[in-house]
Amino acid sequence: MARIDYFDDPNAPKANSVVPSVTAVALNEAGEVLLIHRTDNDLWALPGGGVDVGESAPAAAVRETKEETGFDIEVTGLVGLYTNPAHVMAYDDGEVRQQFAICFRARVIGGEPRTSSESKQVAFVAPSGLDELNIHPSMRMRIDHGLEERQEPYLG
Repeated sequence: MARIDYFDDPNAPKANSVVPSVTAVALNEAGEVLLIHRTDNDLWALPGGGVDVGESAPAAAVRETKEETGFDIEVTGLVGLYTNPAHVMAYDDGEVRQQFAICFRARVIGGEPRTSSESKQVAFVAPSGLDELNIHPSMRMRIDHGLEERQEPYLG
């Protein structure tokens, strides 16, 4: 399903849903960030997705990362809560979702790279290489906060 991300855009459609979702800033031993090249909006992003009924948010981050990248992760902390109502995602089925993401810090503990229906490419990217990729500003904020190893989680 195609998606368009709107961020602080006065012409954005009005949100009609909120779905709790998760992302993970997962690092390998070299300090590189695990990213996916998304199929729905053609942007680079952290792995993540919706929390299923009966599932904890950290478990969703582990599951979504495995599904989208092939890698196993261990959640090690909370990066922040990202709930900006000025960030909406419009899907081609008519859903316009307000951002509601919990971002975790994690480390890669195993697995092999593989793509999925949501990821056309999986890569570990050095922090110095992030500027070369097309990353949504809200996602880039999460990545930067995760790399900063903030003492307090971001609440916004």
